[in-house]
Amino acid sequence: MSTNNATAPYYFVPGPSRWPLLAGISMLVTMLGASAWVNDAAWGRIVCLVGIVAMLAVLFRWFGEAIRESEGGLYSQRIDYSFRWSMGWFIFSEVMFFGAFFGALFYARSITMPWLGDLDHKLIWPDFSPQWGNTGPAGVVDTFSAMGPFPIPTINTALLLLSGVTLTISHHALRAGHRGKTAFWLAATVLLGAVFMGFQAYEYIHAYSELNLKLTSGIYGSTFFMLTGFHGFHVTMGAIMLSVVLWRVMKGHFTPEHHFAFEGAAWYWHFVDVVWLGLYVVVYWL
Repeated sequence: MSTNNATAPYYFVPGPSRWPLLAGISMLVTMLGASAWVNDAAWGRIVCLVGIVAMLAVLFRWFGEAIRESEGGLYSQRIDYSFRWSMGWFIFSEVMFFGAFFGALFYARSITMPWLGDLDHKLIWPDFSPQWGNTGPAGVVDTFSAMGPFPIPTINTALLLLSGVTLTISHHALRAGHRGKTAFWLAATVLLGAVFMGFQAYEYIHAYSELNLKLTSGIYGSTFFMLTGFHGFHVTMGAIMLSVVLWRVMKGHFTPEHHFAFEGAAWYWHFVDVVWLGLYVVVYWL
């Protein structure tokens, strides 16, 4: 939301929309393709990519429609409140999402590993060592090396922390009415996010080719790629959101008093930063 038009309706109710249905279908196609892909189905990759492209197209049209409504003066202060509550609950759902993954990691590492290594289970798997990053009690997982915190994860931590600073500077500039400064620091934030994703892609290549660490590397590989992969997906989505906001800043859509689209994307980005700090400590250090 960028305006607070005094002539806006008391509460704007949009007409029937096809975008929620199309978004749901796109996500379904994406997950079906991804499930088939990780299970080595030949068609999985294509279907997953088609679903992703379709989802991006739906988001482009859907958010474009919302932007036109906002710039058309249809959004009052009550719509602003609705957007804020909606974004807050969305981020809460994301907290629960990552909480489940961190919980799975905790259960596997702190409960299952000691249990499999106790005296009773020594009779079944005498050679099993209950340390995190093992090849499983039956030795069916290929030998691999665990991923350490240096250098790429630490560099990525610095990049995300710095991106939080640049985004905050951009927000203060927008509130002060300095549009050029706002755009500059927001562009820097997007660039830092892109560099982060480049380093993570390199980390995955290093893991597969040099450490033999793969998605099939037991519970360690599953939780590592699940946590870091979904976080990387969130960074990508956050960078897309900030890029759209940057385009809108350059188009002059926001005012110092009314710019929730900027604030909502900033909330999401700071959430992604916080999740990475927890992930950096729990996954790479402990």
